[in-house]
Amino acid sequence: MLNSKKSRSQILLMYTLLGAIALVMLFPLLWLISTALKSPTENILQSPPQLLPASPTLDNFSRVWLSLPFGQYLYNSTLVSVLTVGLNLLFCALAAYPLARLSFVGRDWIFVAVVSTIMIPFQIVMIPLYILTVQLGLRNTYLGMIFPSLASAFGIFLLRQAFMSVPKEIEEAARMDGSSELGLWWYVMLPAIRPALVTLAIFVFIGAWSDFLWPLIVIQDENLYTLPLGVAKLAGTFSLDWRLVAAGSVIAIAPVLLLFLFLQRYIVPTETGSGVKG
Repeated sequence: MLNSKKSRSQILLMYTLLGAIALVMLFPLLWLISTALKSPTENILQSPPQLLPASPTLDNFSRVWLSLPFGQYLYNSTLVSVLTVGLNLLFCALAAYPLARLSFVGRDWIFVAVVSTIMIPFQIVMIPLYILTVQLGLRNTYLGMIFPSLASAFGIFLLRQAFMSVPKEIEEAARMDGSSELGLWWYVMLPAIRPALVTLAIFVFIGAWSDFLWPLIVIQDENLYTLPLGVAKLAGTFSLDWRLVAAGSVIAIAPVLLLFLFLQRYIVPTETGSGVKG
């Protein structure tokens, strides 16, 4: 009986601690939303701060949407992020599969070389990438923004580890059925590592959606601005009204939050070998 009460108290303490940590982590987001909903008559810098708006309003969002072409920025960010995710998953999966399931000379050394590039900061390769982008005629284009993220060492590493966890019995059964190497990769291996693919897709999408430095360098045409560039321009235009800046920031981060809430149920381990019987 005492052990039961002790375990319940430990669970209650753990959830209380986790709730407090979550509240601390979410407070900046809650404060941003609160600022975006406050009317012009409210003092957003008052002390002590007031989290709940006295008279909530959506006028800040409509003013932001009408003052700058946020619809075009949203379209640009969506297009660039979706294409980046699709191409990154394709190329990373194609590179990770042979490194995990095929045997050839130098395979491990190639994997070590690929993973080692994770330690290289983007700022070091930024100038060579920009020169190559200009030489390829990709400056001021959607493909120019996608170009550096076509594949990533982290994605190759993540998918390679996922491919290696697939039981060999599944692979052998597919080969006995006459499956080609490409068919085995597409119809057997990719469905088996779906949680890893979804996880990588979320990471790549968040990175592409929030990327500010590379689009700032490679894009000069304002019609191609993504949301981070649009929010920066908004901050320069309405630097004295932080309500509008907060409203633009909420518009920029809302799709990422919705994507994560929709896809989080897919990020669960799957027993790929559950249908294999010895």
